Amino acid sequence: MGRMGVLKLLCAIGFLAVLASNVWTISRWSESRGVYDDICYLRQAHLFQKYGLDGFNTDITRDDDRFLSGKLKEISFPDWNDPTKMPCHIWNAKTNKRALQYPPGTGFALALFPSGFQVIPLYAVANITILAFALFGLFRAREPASLALAAVFGVAALYLMINPTKASYSVAPTMMVCAVAGLLTAQLFTGRSSHRLALLALVGFLIGLSVNFRLPNLFLAAGYCLYLAGAFLLARSKETFLQGVSFGVAFLIGIAPTLIANAINAGSPFSTTYGGVDVAPPELNSGVLLSYLVDVQFTLLAISAAWTAWLWRFDQGRARQVAVLVAINLAVNLIFFMTHPIFTPYYIIPIDMLSLWTLLFATLDLRGERAADSAAFPQPANA
Repeated sequence: MGRMGVLKLLCAIGFLAVLASNVWTISRWSESRGVYDDICYLRQAHLFQKYGLDGFNTDITRDDDRFLSGKLKEISFPDWNDPTKMPCHIWNAKTNKRALQYPPGTGFALALFPSGFQVIPLYAVANITILAFALFGLFRAREPASLALAAVFGVAALYLMINPTKASYSVAPTMMVCAVAGLLTAQLFTGRSSHRLALLALVGFLIGLSVNFRLPNLFLAAGYCLYLAGAFLLARSKETFLQGVSFGVAFLIGIAPTLIANAINAGSPFSTTYGGVDVAPPELNSGVLLSYLVDVQFTLLAISAAWTAWLWRFDQGRARQVAVLVAINLAVNLIFFMTHPIFTPYYIIPIDMLSLWTLLFATLDLRGERAADSAAFPQPANA
């Protein structure tokens, strides 16, 4: 085993140590930490386990076994027995229902595990998935600088799986999707695959799937849509048209569970189940802006922006295509979240991680190609 092999092995052992620490921390978590969102995600999981696919119907009247009210009573919610004051449930006059505001994906993911032991295994699976992609990046590194980049990135990605990922159950499955979509997005531009339409369809499906975990993940598709639309307007070719259609159709297939849930609970696939401040018109708020500026999310965003600018200077057409896509996606998401009236410690984590995973794999591929070319055609030594 050469020097690079030994270094990769040592880095992999370091990743495993971070994973072990994460799993130990997760194993001591409680599913009753007093957060309303947690209880509501668990209620969606309970409905799927009790009714199967009929669990899409989250009408508060279906709490006939007192699951939700019991959970609220456990945390001393003052109106735990009043259906009209249950948190996370919005009244909809069109359907005459008070239904859960969240899309169904996070609840479905939790429902895959036994009741009472759902959060710990979900986060354990998410951590193991991120470890797998971190290792994949590590072993794709072909020279010391790339290895150092992959090592630092892998440790950071695993660390983020505890904080701020623990802030919302919806972030754990989102993080997994961002890793997969980031790898495939990089492959769209740096790979030699002839199956570009299939790759675009898979990325579109994954981004659509992420919307089922968090509705704001809808904006993760913005950069792809604008990039593909721009490519079509510039080329006006059958190929670019089919690329856009491939992504769009797959995205709609991925988002289908949320559209079904909206139709059942809000009366239309394109009507929202959200209410209150979540549907307020965009506005600049100095308090929200300051909260982002001093938060780790903004640090990750700044790293993404700087990395994108560096990739643009890589002086390769494919590198610049990746940079343009990531830059557009970052800009659209930044505008949306900076004008949203509320702040949370995880709102822009998905766009941060989708961008960073894309940039990581694109960088590793491009630097790997350059290293291979240098090895195959070494420069002659100066006389």
